[in-house]
This record gives sequence, structure tokens and C-alpha cells, in this order.
Amino acid sequence: MSLITLGLEISGGIFAILAVLAVLILLVVSNIKIVPQSKAYVIERLGAYHTTWETGFHVKIPFIEKVAKIVSLKEQVVDFPPQPVITKDNVTMQIDTVVFFQITDPKLYCYGVESPISAIENLSATTLRNIIGELELDHTLTSRDTINAKIRGILDEATDPWGIKVNRVELKNILPPREIQDAMEKQMKAERERRESILRAEGEKASQVLIAEGRKEALILSAEADKQAAILHAEAVKESKIREAEGEADAILAIQKAQAEGIRMINEAAPSKGYLSLKGMEAFEKAANGQATKIIVPSDLQSLAGVTGSVKEFLKD
Repeated sequence: MSLITLGLEISGGIFAILAVLAVLILLVVSNIKIVPQSKAYVIERLGAYHTTWETGFHVKIPFIEKVAKIVSLKEQVVDFPPQPVITKDNVTMQIDTVVFFQITDPKLYCYGVESPISAIENLSATTLRNIIGELELDHTLTSRDTINAKIRGILDEATDPWGIKVNRVELKNILPPREIQDAMEKQMKAERERRESILRAEGEKASQVLIAEGRKEALILSAEADKQAAILHAEAVKESKIREAEGEADAILAIQKAQAEGIRMINEAAPSKGYLSLKGMEAFEKAANGQATKIIVPSDLQSLAGVTGSVKEFLKD
């Protein structure tokens, strides 16, 4: 019995040791932390802030240290519900905002303010009321960029002690009262109709201008065609007359050349006086057969006494 009891006691001791080792292993493993990218762990030691773990491998002291908060370092977006605001001309509108922010200091984010998102929402609503209260309705509707920049500047400065960087603020919707919306819609409709009428009138004007330009171009082309036709006709007539004159000149020159050649041949042949007299009579005969009422007898023919009888015979005939 003693050996059995001793064996049991030894076995119980081994199991106890193994159990303690298992607990220690589990305790160590549970206190090993791996911080992922874009995360930060805020560590407290005995209830007070100790350090901030960045990305990587870390070991926490059990029962002494604890992870107070896990903070995301990514840019975050918060869409706040519509807030009632009153413009300078006493128009109540509903405006909802979207805030883009990023945590830059995890320690300040954990210990700077109790509820950072709620604080940003209240600060955004207060800032929005102050800015819109200085603007009239029309200016509010057309100055979104200016309002966004002002709100972002004020929020960014106010959230610095909280470890928050406000990157951007956007006015998502601006909703004026229903009656003002109806009036604005009617105004926009009238403006669209006016622009449509202007565009239609400009289109008709442009069409008429194009038609007039087309007609003008057609008349110009027709006139140019008539002008070219007249020029070509005049040039053709001129060319015809030039060629006709050149033909007549060539004909006269040919006659003159023929006459000169005949004279030259006669001179070379040395004709007798009788032959010349005969030729003179032939010329006189042609003149007498003409329609002239007066005949001028050359003086050389009158001096030819030897041919008088022949002239008389010719006249008798």
C-alpha cells in the first residue's frame, strides 16, 4: 500500500507540475502581442499610461500591463446627421456634414477627450451654425468650398489636443424649406427655358447666316463664272481678229511678193515698147468696161501716136 500511495503521490506531483507548466505557457502565449500594420496599442501599467506599441512583436507583463485601447491609424470617415442651421436672412436649413479625420497621436486620442467622435460632431455642428449664420441663403448655396475650408480649419485646430488630424470636411446636403425649394425649382425651370430659347434663337440665327452665306457664295461664284466666260469670249474674239489680221497681212504680203516677183521677171525679160503699150491698152480696156463715168487717160498713152488707130478701133468695138 505504501508503494502504491507513493506512486500515486509521484504521479500527482508530475501532473501538478505539468499543469503549472501548461498554465505558464498559456499565460506567456496570451501575453504575446503582434501589432498589425496601421494599428497602435496603448499600454497601461498598473492603471497608468506606459507606452504605445507600434507595428511588430511585443510581450506584455501579465497582471501588471494591459492593452488599454487599440487605435486605427487609417483615415476614417464619419457621416453626421443633418443639423438645423439658420442663415443671415432667417432661413432655416438642414445640413449634414461628412468629416474625414486621422488619428496622429494614440495617447492623446485615448486620454484627451472622453468620446472623440461625439466631440467632433458637436464641434462640427456649432462651427457650422456660426459660419452659416453669417451668410445669406444664396451665398450659402453657392459657397460650399468656402464653408468646407472654414469648418476644416476650425475643426483641425480644435482637435489637435485630442491627437486627431481633420483632413477634409464636406457638406453633403443642403436642404432649405419646402417652399423655398419649390421657388428655386421654378426659378431653375425658368432659367432653363430662357437658355433654351436663347440657344434656339442663336441656332436659327446661325442657320439664316449660313443660308445667306451660301447664297452670297453662290452669287459670287456665278459672277465669277460670268466674268471668266466674258474674259474667255473676249480673248477668243481678240485671238480671232489677230489671226484674221495676220491672215490678211500674210495675203497682202504674198500679193506684194508676187507683184514684186512679176516686176522682177518682167525687168529681167526686158520687154519691148510695143509689149508695154499692149499691156497699157489691156488695162485701159478693163477700166473702160467699169462703171466709172469718167476715165482719166494716162499721159504716156496720149503720147503714143502710133497706137491711136488701135484705140479708135477699140472704141468702135
